[in-house]
Amino acid sequence: MAAVIEVDHLSKRYGPKLAVDDVSFVVRPGSVTGFLGPNGAGKSTTMRMIMGLDRPTAGRATVNGKSYQALRDPLRQVGALLEAKAVHTGRSAYNHLLSLAATHGIPKARVHEVIDMTGLESVARKRVGGFSLGMGQRLGIAAALLGDPRTLILDEPVNGLDPDGVLWVRQLARRLAADGRTVFLSSHLMSEMAQTADRVVVLGRGKVLADAPIAEFVAGSDGGGTRVVVRTPTPDRLFPAIGTAASAVTPRDDGSFLVVGPDAPTIGAIAAQAGVVLHELTPMGASLEEAYMALTRDDVEYRSEGTR
Repeated sequence: MAAVIEVDHLSKRYGPKLAVDDVSFVVRPGSVTGFLGPNGAGKSTTMRMIMGLDRPTAGRATVNGKSYQALRDPLRQVGALLEAKAVHTGRSAYNHLLSLAATHGIPKARVHEVIDMTGLESVARKRVGGFSLGMGQRLGIAAALLGDPRTLILDEPVNGLDPDGVLWVRQLARRLAADGRTVFLSSHLMSEMAQTADRVVVLGRGKVLADAPIAEFVAGSDGGGTRVVVRTPTPDRLFPAIGTAASAVTPRDDGSFLVVGPDAPTIGAIAAQAGVVLHELTPMGASLEEAYMALTRDDVEYRSEGTR
């Protein structure tokens, strides 16, 4: 059976608060699925329910057709990073991984493999309590990879990592997906998610707001209108000629302008007719961050004055 995560009408209530509200989606193998949403949207709670750490109020979550509790060898089927600090601080990284391996009959050689894979060689014999946040994340990822599972669930895996570490996680996720594994990860770094994920599931106030390939999600967003970067030595002649065809013209720090409305060929034709010289005419697509912000602007629990 292909490694598939299925979330079926999942809900979780904490007293009067409905943290997860009738959520359904499927995470399939062979691609990276990103899990997005504002703080308090229900992402971590959903991941915890998939992993059997929280009991659903309603609905169910399965991995490979079974609840996590029903898996006979969970570490070999599902690797998860939900809380990097959930380790015995007095143990060394090596002994932490070795103890996990012993519970599943995983050979000692595999412990050495994941230590090498995650760049922990220099600190493997040091106590985990002295680890930086980034090293703790690497150890958590090493533990997730220990059983060579077909399914990976990673909650904020790049938290605390330096740029090299962030790049490493991106390449690792892409490589695992290319190998036919199921990779489900959350991140607050939209630029990183745009380069890592193939598909996104977006939560807002406990509900699914979007479940689509990234390209489709961005193209269908409110922020996905036609936008063109224009550079000209005579903006005072060009923009009056464009007139109301542009819904917005915004100066940029580098001296160019962002024009929303007409596409690049239309602006080029208007410039030619007006005898205006253009130094740049570059179409721009909407970014994942813009699409995400447009979708979730009404679902943010805490909003600063500047984003109202």
